Amino acid sequence: MRYKIIFITFICLCSGTAYPQQVPIYSQYIMNGFLINPSLAGRDGYTTINLTVREQWLGIRESPGTYAASFQTTIIQNNFMSSTVRRRVSRPSKSSRVGLGGYLFNDNNGIIRRTGFQADYAYHIPTGRNLNGEQSDFALGLAMIAYQCALNTEKLNYSYEDDPYLTTYDKSVFLTDFNFGVSYTSKKFNVGFSMTNILRGNLVFGKNADNKTGELGHYFITAGANYPLNREWSIKPSIFLKSSDMLLKSIQMDLTTRLSYRDAYWAGLSYRTGDAIIILLGLKYDRFYFGYAYDFTLTDMRNKSIGSMELTIAGKFGESARRYRWLDSY
Repeated sequence: MRYKIIFITFICLCSGTAYPQQVPIYSQYIMNGFLINPSLAGRDGYTTINLTVREQWLGIRESPGTYAASFQTTIIQNNFMSSTVRRRVSRPSKSSRVGLGGYLFNDNNGIIRRTGFQADYAYHIPTGRNLNGEQSDFALGLAMIAYQCALNTEKLNYSYEDDPYLTTYDKSVFLTDFNFGVSYTSKKFNVGFSMTNILRGNLVFGKNADNKTGELGHYFITAGANYPLNREWSIKPSIFLKSSDMLLKSIQMDLTTRLSYRDAYWAGLSYRTGDAIIILLGLKYDRFYFGYAYDFTLTDMRNKSIGSMELTIAGKFGESARRYRWLDSY
């Protein structure tokens, strides 16, 4: 019976029945927006490299861990042009509209490993000025994702050679699917919607074609604002709403407020419903950004864990080819 429970748990975790385990959780979703919504690829016009390490429930053996590396850039149609007639003027012609990106990830949860990659395409449409007279940007994005979901039986503490459930079925499956995203950004406000697993791919274990378990689709809504207090200080509230095909049974929300100084240093506090309180710290040095998040667990897990840690390092290279230089992911 114990072996049956383990096998059933493996299927459930890979298929998304347990929502928090199908997709990685990111506390710094502001710095990781491209990983959540493919329409954000190339939004700021730079070539950006982003590395993220997340260790969840520190102090517990085989606790979840996520490692991600992403790359995004903009396909330049017409770059900034300089005119030497009468005076030197640097001005843009047409803004580049195509953003491309790539994303490698390795998500571990005990004996379960999810490893894969994602390729993103985004198209940005300048929408002129909104009702407040601010320049704005609308974008659509589509991503192809491919990954392997595998069970590492070497970490089991007992022999399973005689168990028909663990010896009959494959211990890894490979899936491909698509994610979609849309976003709207202005100088003081941004909002986005994205969804994963559009095709609701099936997990097939063993050679029995009738033995299929469909994945769940996940839905993300993000929104944020930028309120300048003066020329140096600003406050940036944001919200991250997560759900799945299970709808009300799987809704989770992150409420975040950050205080920023010259857009080079920031500190914030976030609350994840039913899970944790999160402290956020970050700084910018030259072209590099460093972000750190520490989750103080509010569930019973706090009796066995000292919390969760997430570190993000990003670098932006090249000159922005976008018309609106105020666009900044962070």
